[in-house]
Amino acid sequence: MPKRKKKNQGRTPRQERRFVVRGVRREKPDLRKLGRALLSLAQAEAEREAQAQHTAQAVTEDEREDAPSADGGDKDDPRGS
Repeated sequence: MPKRKKKNQGRTPRQERRFVVRGVRREKPDLRKLGRALLSLAQAEAEREAQAQHTAQAVTEDEREDAPSADGGDKDDPRGS
């Protein structure tokens, strides 16, 4: 009787997978596959840029909140200006 495979208990699934791509020489390249691959690469790049821009904008807003007010006084100062 064959043994059963044990389930991976306690292991978390990998979040990132690595793919290996091997080229196959053909007379006519599959333009649909190439197009889909190009679009997915462009989409991933756009997502990375948007994430970086969002992060930079959040940091800039946090710096503005931490900066002293324009009149040179402390915004938390109870005495006012």
